[in-house]
Amino acid sequence: SSEHDLGEDIYDCVPCEDEGDDIYEDIIRVEVQQPMKMGMTEDDKRNCCLLEIQETEAKYYKTLEDIEKNYMNPLRLVLTPQDMEAIFINLEDLIKVHFSFLRAIDVSMMSGGSSLAKVFLEFKERLLIYGKYCSHMEYAQNTLNHLLANREDVRQKVEECTLKVQDGKFKLQDLLVVPMQRVLKYHLLLKELLSHSSERPEKQQLKEALEAMQDLAMYINEVKRDKETLKKISEFQSSIENLQVKLEEFGRPKIDGELKVRSIVNHTKQDRYLFLFDKVVIVCKRKGYNYELKEIIELLFHKMTDDPMNNKDIKKWSYGFYLIHLQGKQGFQFFCKTEEMKRKWMEQFEMAMSNIKPEKANANHHNFQMYTFEKTTNCKACRMFLRGTFYQGYLCPKCGAGAHKECLEIIPPCKIGELFHIISSLCPGGPKMVAVQNYHGNPAPPGKPVLTFQMGEVIELLRGDPDSPWWEGRLLQMKKSGYFPSSSVKPCPVDARPPNSRPPSREIDYTAYPWFAGNMERQQTDNLLKSHVSGTYLIRERPAEAERFAISIKFNDEVKHIKVVEKDNWIHITEAKKFESLLELVEYYQSHSLKESFKQLDTTLKYPYKSRERSTSRTFTRSP
Repeated sequence: SSEHDLGEDIYDCVPCEDEGDDIYEDIIRVEVQQPMKMGMTEDDKRNCCLLEIQETEAKYYKTLEDIEKNYMNPLRLVLTPQDMEAIFINLEDLIKVHFSFLRAIDVSMMSGGSSLAKVFLEFKERLLIYGKYCSHMEYAQNTLNHLLANREDVRQKVEECTLKVQDGKFKLQDLLVVPMQRVLKYHLLLKELLSHSSERPEKQQLKEALEAMQDLAMYINEVKRDKETLKKISEFQSSIENLQVKLEEFGRPKIDGELKVRSIVNHTKQDRYLFLFDKVVIVCKRKGYNYELKEIIELLFHKMTDDPMNNKDIKKWSYGFYLIHLQGKQGFQFFCKTEEMKRKWMEQFEMAMSNIKPEKANANHHNFQMYTFEKTTNCKACRMFLRGTFYQGYLCPKCGAGAHKECLEIIPPCKIGELFHIISSLCPGGPKMVAVQNYHGNPAPPGKPVLTFQMGEVIELLRGDPDSPWWEGRLLQMKKSGYFPSSSVKPCPVDARPPNSRPPSREIDYTAYPWFAGNMERQQTDNLLKSHVSGTYLIRERPAEAERFAISIKFNDEVKHIKVVEKDNWIHITEAKKFESLLELVEYYQSHSLKESFKQLDTTLKYPYKSRERSTSRTFTRSP
């Protein structure tokens, strides 16, 4: 971005009152000769800049110590540890960092200041703790104001402390803002220094230090912004009833509001309230001040298309667009009140879709996906921070590289992706591996789901670092995925590759699954499941019927039966949600309630009947 944008961006998170800046100037001001006097050489001006950095840092460090000595220590007598942390955040950590930072600046100045840029570069990572300080600033001020208003003992103590610091010239509220202003001044101080160092050998390093401090300022800004976003998300979370997932897993909220929705299966237009996030659109029905969840639509599997026909119709709520499932399973039509509203929603949908499926996600053999980095990470291309606290950027799971969205196409090629590419070209249809031994889950992959297989089975490789002992793959026949030892497979020879076509459900043998009961009559099923707990289920075959499979589940005191429909290569229990196999359908309803399809059936497929029978028999046969 241009310098102008950068500057504005950096100051997004500074309180807007000018008096805050005046207080900073008052506290940190030093009597340095003005660098711009007539007749001064560039070297004189440079020295003035260096002195200003050193002396303002010393003054700032003293201010931090004053806050600790004159406020923190006395207030511990009247405040709980929780209140202390709420008000002073991580100020003690800032003091430790700035003790070392000031010493390093002093040492550099003893030898003329030419190594000052290096000091800033070395401290960049340690100054990240300002992210926490600045993002909690507003809460700190609110907590302090609340305590001053409601507790006389606290108010008196704070007033008493205030008189000890510069004769009561500054309030604690003012002093607490100083760290945020200081950290956002570093790039300005370095910019000034750089402008008077054009002939200096350390010019390049100074330029890097300036970029580092600009990056730090933008990182702090983004952390603060994310804190506000998460607050907004948690308000949404508490207003949507029967929501089983954490909304922050869906990325950042884009837009929310009233639309009319028509699913392509169900033709009536319904009033709905939509929340659009990067990854999903959440469809709700208004219930007073709250919302009832109706549907979560994953954007990754959909494409958006305009519906220009409706624009000619001038009635309200006739400006429409579609969200179509990529495999034609299900679609939705949305209607907006005005042309302008439709444009706005479509724009936000496009932005969300380009965040989860960036155009360059697969550049240079990578496979970048939106990702939340637990630790602060640098972009593999530009070396700057991936900013914020969640979904800060993109991760290639093959090689572990992190990147900004705008840097995806300039990242060096993915070594693992290239390896996959070579294997794939020998073996079309994605890298296929053949098992050279049985693997039943021992040894187990640390903290990851297991993929078990028999010798000779073909596995599609999803993720595999040549140096890693664990790879992730999927059994071609079963669509089941998980981790296994990389030593238990080898690249599959071209002629051993199974045909690409998916075997129909009739040809798959399900007998090994704990939920599969084979051929069983309805009456027999009722008798079997009656004695089990609610949520116990089985899948049975009905060879004489058109629908060959049925799900039987004990729910409360009854056994319910649901037909499984196989049609056009898809399998489903409701038109609204289709699957590629019976296994995929069962796995889905193990974690999603059947009420999505049958309102009265609010349960997932909890306990496969065989495993319930095994555990019951175990309970009785255990030796004393």
